[in-house]
Amino acid sequence: MYLNTQQGFESFKERLSSKIFVDKSMILQILNERVCTDDKYICVTRPRRFGKSQITYLIESYYSKAIDSKKLFEQLKIGSDKNFEKYVNKYNVIKLDFSDLGDENSYEKYVGHIKANLIYDLEQHYPQVDFNKFSSLPHKLLATGDKFIFIIDEWDFIFNKGLYTSNHKEFLDFLRNLFKGRTYVELCYMTGILPIKKHSSGSALNMFEEYTLLDDNIFEQYFGFTEEEVRKLCIEHNMPYEEVASWYNGYLTEDGLRIFNPRSVNIAITKKKCKSYWVNTGAMDEVLLYLQIDPDGVRDDVLKMVAGEEVEVYDIEEFQAGQQQPTTKEEVYSAMITLGFLTYYDGMMSIPNKELMKEFEKALKAPCFGEMF
Repeated sequence: MYLNTQQGFESFKERLSSKIFVDKSMILQILNERVCTDDKYICVTRPRRFGKSQITYLIESYYSKAIDSKKLFEQLKIGSDKNFEKYVNKYNVIKLDFSDLGDENSYEKYVGHIKANLIYDLEQHYPQVDFNKFSSLPHKLLATGDKFIFIIDEWDFIFNKGLYTSNHKEFLDFLRNLFKGRTYVELCYMTGILPIKKHSSGSALNMFEEYTLLDDNIFEQYFGFTEEEVRKLCIEHNMPYEEVASWYNGYLTEDGLRIFNPRSVNIAITKKKCKSYWVNTGAMDEVLLYLQIDPDGVRDDVLKMVAGEEVEVYDIEEFQAGQQQPTTKEEVYSAMITLGFLTYYDGMMSIPNKELMKEFEKALKAPCFGEMF
């Protein structure tokens, strides 16, 4: 089920009922201003564990007309916004999670599964429409006569996992055809890890405005926890702020705002214990591969950072979806920043906190580095 479901709302209520909850609802104020405007295509990318999916649950729960969430949102910060009632529970919402792979073993089956499920939902919600008259998914959506808010989670899943590599351009074309210039789109909010791949002088998805860890002064406070938010949590739960900060603080946004890893903060406060809760071992294996390749002395720089130093580096560009394995120092650093292993601000790069420092130290003890370090 993709159209007007209860699934995101159930997840949002679980988060509201959790021991640790940080109110990020004012992101809706920004999104409300984008509905039905030229700025309605938004792509926010962040490393894993930065609360991206939690934000999609919040957005879905606020806009969906299939949900009665007004009373819940009245208790949050967005409830005091002057336009709150204008948008709450007023829209058809289509939520697509591209990591919902199932057992599809080909690109055709992967996209076919998504199309078939969405078409089924349309048939259930619009029995008066003869969808057999329309051959394409966009035409079927147009045939409803309605408009929709689209929420896309893990848009870059097949890029990030290296799946269906020969079909990556085809997938971008599928998204472009589904969204670009379509009058049924009232808002399209898309999130993932990797920024959109650029093709020559343009992009298959150039209607999207992108907001990344390196280039975002609009949504930066809504992904991860700010220092103010963590101080408040530490007071509420009797945890030493300085210890929590040393373990999980250190990511820097474009404006220099310090951001904590939210998942690790949640676990540390719940368990009353600070340690590494990093679970993205697959990505660390990828970093080890970069270090083995070692373009232009990357390993030496990493050793400096493990020792607590900052490394000066310029010309950092976004590591994008579909980009080939990095071969230059700048490409390796871009990938490591995008994946959340390093932080970058004002020409200086470093390991953001004690949690990541422990992971680098552990990784560098791998047998393949026995003679190198």
